[in-house]
Parts: sequence; structure tokens; C-alpha cells
Amino acid sequence: MKKVLSLILVLVLTLSLVACTSDNADEGAPNDQVVENGVGIEAEISVQAESDWLAYYEAAVERVKEDHPNATINIIETGSFDHLDVLDATDVTNKDVADVFSIPLDRIYGLSNNEALAAIDANGIGENVGGYDNYDEGLGGYLQIDGEYLGFPMNIETLINFTNAKNAEDSGIDLDTTIEFTELGGEDMLIPVFDAWFAVALTNAADIELLEKDDQGNLYSDLTKDFSDLTSEKQDVFNALFDYWKFHKDAGTSLWDADAAWSYMDTQFETGGNTSIRLEGPWSTGNLSNLAGNGEDLRLLPISQVRVAGNPLSHWQGGWGIAVNARAEADADKMALAAALIEEIVNTDYAVEFFQASGKILPNVDISVYADSDLSEIDKKVIEAVMDSYDTSIARPLFTEWGSVWDTWENSILSWSSVNPATAEEAYGLVKASFDSMMGNF
Repeated sequence: MKKVLSLILVLVLTLSLVACTSDNADEGAPNDQVVENGVGIEAEISVQAESDWLAYYEAAVERVKEDHPNATINIIETGSFDHLDVLDATDVTNKDVADVFSIPLDRIYGLSNNEALAAIDANGIGENVGGYDNYDEGLGGYLQIDGEYLGFPMNIETLINFTNAKNAEDSGIDLDTTIEFTELGGEDMLIPVFDAWFAVALTNAADIELLEKDDQGNLYSDLTKDFSDLTSEKQDVFNALFDYWKFHKDAGTSLWDADAAWSYMDTQFETGGNTSIRLEGPWSTGNLSNLAGNGEDLRLLPISQVRVAGNPLSHWQGGWGIAVNARAEADADKMALAAALIEEIVNTDYAVEFFQASGKILPNVDISVYADSDLSEIDKKVIEAVMDSYDTSIARPLFTEWGSVWDTWENSILSWSSVNPATAEEAYGLVKASFDSMMGNF
């Protein structure tokens, strides 16, 4: 174990271990010995769950207790990000921080640096839940740092294209063919490009690295190059972004307003509005379905069906994991119980119920499981589009410094509306200046 807990935390864990370890299990006993003592695992842990997940998590807890009747699992009802905010503001010993909790993929390095996560036997859990041909090749490998697995895959996610078929028909857009972004009208497809989460779909299309590490581990960014030094493909993306901004600037829309853009995009995506395509995540299905004639006009397309300057849009292979609090790491009973709970939360026999409760798509479940279920046709199409888009997306950069990109990109793109650049090269220069500053701070 490479993490080193503080002296205070070690003392707390030591006292807890003496008080809570079962009489039927030796300290540090392997998990299988703990489970095979005749009464199952005797430990108490807590798990974080969002409000919509409660019924599913309660059922998972009951399934765990069938094998471990003397175990106690308390559910802390709170949002995933709210829970992480509490952890960030305090530490792992806080009783309001659960022993088992969900984490988005991009938070794993920060949590690891803060020594907040316990190393788990992810391969063992993976063998028990099944469905992984090569665990490390997928999301499971992203949750490994320095040889330690700090989470288990809970969900895959990426951006997909939501379309309003009625609006597309009225606008003469053929949703059954490849769609070129630069040939669309300015409101035909709305993307909040000031937000790097969405903008990377365009930058990835031209292999623009906003921030990456070279083979020696040195940080670099393509956006510190002069415009003339960018490849033609990279220049094409900024030409497209500039033309997109110019249209919305001249039309006086709210797309370049970080606060008002979302309401504007919703209004335009409604049936009868000017927008046919929205680049969004599966979490927006309910809202966009309602806007598109209560689902009657909604169609889902893979992200790659839209291209920019001939290159298919491509997002990141994002996702969520289930992690274990570092304070549990010294207690074999708690770790064994946490593993048993994780296995039940991501039990593939309940993949459909898990999606219905949380909207999360398990990475180790075949699409046929969802397609043959009683899910709505819209949900099935969303899952299909996410899986198709995930396969064509690229690995997400997962290092702490990438966190600086969000504000750097947003501030530079939004500045276009105040500076009013006359050309794409001038607009790019504002982005370059911001990224030069960012790189100078590392």
C-alpha cells in the first residue's frame, strides 16, 4: 500500500479495529475466511445513495444481509457531488462521509492525492460479477493508480446527439445520413462550446490536445502554438468555432452566455423551435424528451454521425466508479462487507433496475440485456447511442492539472463576445493567451 495516512487517522483506525473486529475473525484475515465463519461478515458500514437510488440500494443491502445477517449497512441519502464536497471540506474520518460512495472518473486523482480512497480487490469483484473479458482494458483500468485499484466501475457515459425529428424535417436535415456541422445553420445544432466538457467533442475530432503529458511525463498543450503552426484540421475546428460564434453574436442569441445558454437551448429544441440537434449526455433524456413532443419527436444518434470539417465528433470515455473510504482499509471485516455491497450494487442480474433507478449503464452488460427488457423505447435508444458513442470515444485525460483547463477554456471562449475578434486567427489568439498563462502556472 502506497498511501500513508496521517498519524491521527492511524490512531483512530487502530482504536476502531480493536473495538469493532469480530471475535470470529483474526485481524487481517483474508476476506474469504471472514465470510466462511458460519455467520457471515459482522461489521458496520455506510453507503452514499442519491434520493432516486434509495429503493434500489435498499434492495441491494437486503440481498447482502441474506448472506451476512449480522452485518449493518446504513444508507446516507445525499447527492454524489454534495457528498464529495463534504469529503473535500473535511476528511475521511467524518461520520457524514460514507464508507462506500460513488465518484466520477475525473475525481479519482484528486481523491487519491488526498489519500481518501482505499485500495480494493477490483479483479476479485470483477470475477464475481462477471462480464469482463479484460478488466484493465476498460473503465476498470482507468480506476487504477500506481498499481492500486481505487474504485470499481459503476457506469459508462459519454455525449450523444439528441435530435428533434420534427424540427429536422422542417429544416430539411436528413437524420439518416452523416451530418456536417459546418454546413448546418447556426441554430440547427446547439452546443455550449464555452464548456470544455462539450467543446472537447469538436477538439477531439481534430486531435487537439487541450492538455496532455508526453512520454516523459511533461505537460504540453496544442493551444500554445501559433495559429499558423496548427495543422489544417486543427485550424478548421477554430474556423468552425469562429463562424459559430459570429452567427450567434450577430443574431443576439444567448449561446455565449454561461448562465442563459441552457434555457435558450431548451427553448429552441422544443418542437416548433429552430434547433434539430443537441449534443448532450444521457442524464438529459427526460428533459429533452419532454421538449421533443413528450418523446414523439425524439431520435437519438451516435456522436460520430455529426462531423466537423469532415472529421467525426468524438467525446471521452467517461464514467463513474464505486469507491471505499480509506478509513475502512485497516479493517478486514469492513473491507469484505464493502466488497460484498459493491458486488450487489453492480449485480448484472439487476442491470435494468439499476438503470431505471439511476440512469447508469453498466460497462459489463451486453446491450441485448437492455434491448430485451421492458425499458421504454427511448431508454433503449439512449443506451444504444451511448454504447455506440463510447466505443468511438477516446480515453479521458486523468491527471490533476487537467482541472485548470475548465476555467481557462471557458474564460477564453466567452471573451470573444467582449473583445469581438475579426477573424478566426484573432479569436484563437485569445485562447492561446489564456493557455500560455495556464501553462506558465504549472
